[in-house]
Amino acid sequence: MGTLDWIVLGIFCLGLVAMIIYASKQKNDTSTDYFLAGRDATWLAIGSSIFASNIGSEHLVGLAGAGASSGMAMAHWEMHGWIILILGWFFVPFYDRSGVFTMPEFLEKRYNKGSRSVLSIISLVSYVFTKVAVTVYAGGVVFKQVFGIDSMFGIDFFWISAVGLVVLTGIYTTTGGMKAVLWTSVLQTPVLLIGSLAVLVIGLIKLGGWSEMMAICKAVPVNADGDTMTSLMRSANDPEYPWTGVILGSAIIGFWYWCTDQFIVQRVLSGRNQQEARRGAILGAAFKLSPVFIFLIPGMIAYAMNAKGLITLPDSDSAFSVLVKELLPVGFKGLVVGGLLAALMSSLASLFNSSATLFTVDFYQKYKPQATEKELVKVGRIATVTVVVLGILWIPVMKGLGKVLYAYLQDVQSLLAPGIAAVFLLGIASKRTTPAAGLIGLTTGFILGMLRLGLKIFSGGINPDGIIYKVFLAPNWLHYEIVLFFVVIIIMIVTSMVTKRADPAAIKGLYVGSATAEEKAITRASWNNWDLFFSGLIIVVIVWFYAYFW
Repeated sequence: MGTLDWIVLGIFCLGLVAMIIYASKQKNDTSTDYFLAGRDATWLAIGSSIFASNIGSEHLVGLAGAGASSGMAMAHWEMHGWIILILGWFFVPFYDRSGVFTMPEFLEKRYNKGSRSVLSIISLVSYVFTKVAVTVYAGGVVFKQVFGIDSMFGIDFFWISAVGLVVLTGIYTTTGGMKAVLWTSVLQTPVLLIGSLAVLVIGLIKLGGWSEMMAICKAVPVNADGDTMTSLMRSANDPEYPWTGVILGSAIIGFWYWCTDQFIVQRVLSGRNQQEARRGAILGAAFKLSPVFIFLIPGMIAYAMNAKGLITLPDSDSAFSVLVKELLPVGFKGLVVGGLLAALMSSLASLFNSSATLFTVDFYQKYKPQATEKELVKVGRIATVTVVVLGILWIPVMKGLGKVLYAYLQDVQSLLAPGIAAVFLLGIASKRTTPAAGLIGLTTGFILGMLRLGLKIFSGGINPDGIIYKVFLAPNWLHYEIVLFFVVIIIMIVTSMVTKRADPAAIKGLYVGSATAEEKAITRASWNNWDLFFSGLIIVVIVWFYAYFW
């Protein structure tokens, strides 16, 4: 990086520090202030935070790498703006009426305490050992490549980057709480978008244009059935992304992630009312369409440029960082590095805050209900520090995964999502779903998911002709996810037939059709024709994208 790059990066960092100081000086005396920004967040802050929190290592490393290795296959997961619209239009009223801090807390109100505890444990484990660790690992890899520094003070620069990223993010998350997470996202989002768009535009110019990229990638087969890198819908026989799996499989993961995961839902819970929460979700849905263009397509550009000998691509996961390093002019490179830093920090900050909220509200407060507000905030800060430490300790394990980083993340998410998605969906869809069904469905989904993951680790000793291999390991990962989802649903329906229903009065407002006339009026007053227009426009863009790349 040149002198001007460092100046631009320095200006960005000063702006970030100013925003953190501002957020830290805001009222953070109560648990509502610290964990949910006082439930006073605006649509701009919510939408920006949804986007910035989502953009982590799976995009900077994984999505660009997926574009360079397999083309359009992963675009299905980035076209989930329509699922975020479901969050805003359908789920926001339920969550708003419930008045909850966390998703496990919502499950307790809808089902029972057991469901709350199980989901809390699943969420915390998944955050520490997947999202936090993966983001930190990728941060170390990306910044080592971009800065071109192998070591500093005799220490591998990977470790300096990774630990520095965690510590810096942990400091501002601990001091500023949810307000710091939200308001830094407002600064980070435009920087990330501008910088990444620069990579896209300059990359296309250097390559020779859009048609050149499409021509090169369209000539590369990805399976034996004639599909190429530009094919969005692939043969049912495709080993990784068959169309029979991606349509519903990606939707299940998307529903879990965007509508039920504390990591994302906490942003809309912080809204001052349903209108701000919904509009924040609509803005987040619009932003969600951009990663295909600012990360996945640049990955395809990197592949095409490597094929033409314009750049040297050591591996697929290096695609985005190589483009940044090799193509961008002085000044822009500093801006993009700032965007990368922003993305990783925002994702980590959201994870830290969500983890702290889950531990404090679903464990500490649950077993110590007499705890004061100041005590809860203190515990939340301690929990954040704990998550930071655990994330650092897990880095050596993640570092050893090397090229399978993205596959590891996808595997875990596809195995966690079905059970949780089924429990939320049936719980809100019908009052007939019983408390016992919720607990059994959640537990069964988690056990069957982790069983496949465990068997994959030790698959070397399993007979490929045996029933265990054929049932748990042989199916495509997306097909297994879909089957698991419906297995959980069937188990929940059967359990609901033979177990006692919840008192309708106790779950009023938490399932479809149970809202009072006053609650319905509040929801109706929270949206207008402009909300419908922009939501419809997002759907039109998604339909166009599928039609173009079909």
